[in-house]
Amino acid sequence: MGYVYYGRYLEYFEVARTEMIRSLGMPYSSLEAQGVMLPVVRTEIDYKAPIYYDELMDIKVHLFTVPTVKLETYYEIFTDRSEDPHALGKVVLCFMKEENRKPCRAPENFLDRLSEFQNQ
Repeated sequence: MGYVYYGRYLEYFEVARTEMIRSLGMPYSSLEAQGVMLPVVRTEIDYKAPIYYDELMDIKVHLFTVPTVKLETYYEIFTDRSEDPHALGKVVLCFMKEENRKPCRAPENFLDRLSEFQNQ
């Protein structure tokens, strides 16, 4: 078929989100060191146009609200073939205490770094 398998898009979103968080100077490992996990609780993908194997992609990550317990991330995937996105996505994650697996508020130091990202 020559197209990227639809299930791979969530992996691409994860890589983009991980790199966005790393760019804040706060990789996932620092959240885990604070005893905070960030599991995915919801995903959505709108497939607009196929992406071909070995095609370079640009994935944009957007945050429209400051998280409290949930972190909602939005995605657009572009290639050089089109100015329109090939896919749009949303992933919702929940901050959770590792010790009891209960939802918790986002760590303050994470929120401070995140506000810098939103103001860019």
